[in-house]
Amino acid sequence: MGYAAGVGKTFKMLEEAQDLKAQAVDVVIGYFEPHSRKDTIAKTEGLEIVPRKKIEYRESVFEEMDTDAILARRPQVCVVDEYPHTNVPGSDRAKRWEDVEVLLHAGIDVLTTMNIQHLESLNDQVWQITGIRVRETIPDWVVQQADEVVMVDLTPRALLNRLERGVVYGREKAERAMQNFFRESTLVALRELALRETAHEVEHRHVNGNAAAQEKEGTGSTRKQHKILVLVTADPGSAMLIRRAKRVGDFLDAECFAVAVQPSGDLNGLPKGDREAIERHLNFARNLHIESRILEGQDIASAMVDFARRNQITQIFLAQPHGRLWIPLLSRDLVQRIVRRAKDMQIVIVSNRETAAD
Repeated sequence: MGYAAGVGKTFKMLEEAQDLKAQAVDVVIGYFEPHSRKDTIAKTEGLEIVPRKKIEYRESVFEEMDTDAILARRPQVCVVDEYPHTNVPGSDRAKRWEDVEVLLHAGIDVLTTMNIQHLESLNDQVWQITGIRVRETIPDWVVQQADEVVMVDLTPRALLNRLERGVVYGREKAERAMQNFFRESTLVALRELALRETAHEVEHRHVNGNAAAQEKEGTGSTRKQHKILVLVTADPGSAMLIRRAKRVGDFLDAECFAVAVQPSGDLNGLPKGDREAIERHLNFARNLHIESRILEGQDIASAMVDFARRNQITQIFLAQPHGRLWIPLLSRDLVQRIVRRAKDMQIVIVSNRETAAD
């Protein structure tokens, strides 16, 4: 894991693959993106490369990782570059991380690379730092299942020097990059984000390891388990709310629920646009491994708090009310009613900075 292109992720991954090969481990390269970097290309020498699969799309031919060919080859370890990549339409799966899941289920270990800005729960923070909305994201649970997360670090100043020397990109592309994404202040903030995330991953594994050992010995802690509830509506800010709750949930090791409330207990009575938006948000939550439900109730506040009490919820996440009359569910009155009913729970009001910026 790194915080920007050019910090040395692929180089480090191939270096590790070479070490495995030297130990007589059967390792192949499933996908490698050279970016014309001579030092990185040199690291592939002697490693078997599985040919890419050619896919025709809109009268052009694209090359993607050939997952079936890797499965047929059945190596012990497969090297896969650019984990967050979106496959061209016509591929068997939409995302490269989904291809990697297939390899893992077949018993093939995988070494892969990604940057911190592709982690789904950080999408809003990255947008605030860079001004760019990252579209290729990976659900947090996919990264959390890794046996090891390695931070490949390089100071922002050193990375900028590499850019200036044409090591990362060609001269023209490097100059454009330094005027946009590769500003030093942006790189400093992304690096801090990556270091913090890596530290969290290390701590998470350490704590879970200790908890598993204590449970085995019968000495586990009886501390109260955190549980988070998110209110989902048709408002675009629901995606941001879900990310924030998931992020906090991961740090607290808390179970998360995402719920929508409708009088009929389903979405059929809603206008098509609202129904599709809520379904999209609930599916988004499910993809992040958040349990999602549609609650039946005439009064949203009562339905929310009743569900929270039945499920021992400790925190309720709500979007900050705003003045758009066409979203009555997020009225200030609703927030106040939930606060009054849920005095034994923590109510978190999350502002949508993207909306505020608009």
